[in-house]
Amino acid sequence: MLRGNKGEWSEIYVFLKLLAEGKLNIADDKLAPIPDAYYPIVKILRQELDRNRHYKVDDAILIIDGDDETELLNIPVKDFVSQSKILLKLLKEAKGRSFEIPQIEEFLHFIEVRSLTEAKGAKADIKLVVHDFRTGMQPRLDFSIKSMMGKNATLFNAGNTTNFIYEVIGDGPLRVDEINAIVTSPKILNRISEIRQKGFELRFRKIQSDTLHLNLQLIDSDLPQILAELLLIRFTSSGLSSLSELLEELTKQNPLNFDLDQGHPFYEFKIKNFLTDSALGMTPSNIWKGHYDATGGLIVVKNDGELVCYHIYNRNEFQNYLLNNTRLEMASTSRYHFGSLYKEEGRLYFKLNLQVRFT
Repeated sequence: MLRGNKGEWSEIYVFLKLLAEGKLNIADDKLAPIPDAYYPIVKILRQELDRNRHYKVDDAILIIDGDDETELLNIPVKDFVSQSKILLKLLKEAKGRSFEIPQIEEFLHFIEVRSLTEAKGAKADIKLVVHDFRTGMQPRLDFSIKSMMGKNATLFNAGNTTNFIYEVIGDGPLRVDEINAIVTSPKILNRISEIRQKGFELRFRKIQSDTLHLNLQLIDSDLPQILAELLLIRFTSSGLSSLSELLEELTKQNPLNFDLDQGHPFYEFKIKNFLTDSALGMTPSNIWKGHYDATGGLIVVKNDGELVCYHIYNRNEFQNYLLNNTRLEMASTSRYHFGSLYKEEGRLYFKLNLQVRFT
């Protein structure tokens, strides 16, 4: 039996619904479909272990062996319409972190689908061949999928690799055990506040992972410092976590002393590029060379089951959506070992962790 969470089952829902409707709507920066803006779908490409299948949209859905182009099945579109509606209803009713949906599995088996997701590790969750009205061509576009029907998805995952290390600098005594004994919520805010009250400051030194540090520098040489300053604002401002609000405060403080007199959006531009690359391929642990895995963009499954997409062709809307619908989330301090004062080679340090989640 196939088993997965709402996000994984949402990938199957997207697959069925796109074949049922034969098009993918394009969204504005507020997640609303733009009237008469969509990509007609020519076919969906799906790779599962040793199984390579193409699902061609015609008067019916033609299932084709992707290796030798043999037509395997011819299935009425109405079957995909009914099955996508059934799956949507069951997804809305589903409880628990992981579950089976036997009512849909027989149909999936019949149409040559054996797993909920494609190969692990890539940002692209679904591969489409679409008709591009502007060029008249039929490009392959790979999309990642984010579902709003389950827990809000992460855009940039936390790990030990996403710890930012700050040196604690000042004169006079500062007891590690005294600072770390502060557990009153919000714990990290109160610890940093006490450190500052004793005349010390946190100064960014490096990211725990050299790979992530270099990845960020590839996107923009100022990005490690900018994200470090953004994290400091996040963890020292009670109730402030949305990226758009944090960006506004960061710009006011202007810690990198950019010349803002002519209105250049230095911080906004650089953070938007970080979000875009995170959405389309950059991960904390792997060397980033600027090649997008998701060469199309992002498909969002809304709470009502409607599908909309953002594409790098519509870069402004895509970036505005990412900025206005994400927040810096605090991950587990014990799991990722941050939020405490510690001493190393006679110097004092403090770590903060970066994780970005959709709102």
